[in-house]
Amino acid sequence: MAVRQSMETSSLLEVLERILDKGVVIAGDITVCLSDVELLKIKIRLLIASVDKAKEMGIDWWENDPALSKNAERRKICEPDAH
Repeated sequence: MAVRQSMETSSLLEVLERILDKGVVIAGDITVCLSDVELLKIKIRLLIASVDKAKEMGIDWWENDPALSKNAERRKICEPDAH
């Protein structure tokens, strides 16, 4: 039993490593219509990849997000701009 569990863990880690190395994209659209009138449209885009692979593809949004990066510009959302 211990050998089987070890093999399952090993293969799961290999699959996870491959997914993060290559990247996986899942895309889908959901549209809700009533009598030929579009009420709701949801576009779903999901990318699963390592940080290195994402940067290689030109994706780095987390570097500019103040909640995720110390270097990002912190702006107060609730206060109006002083123009």
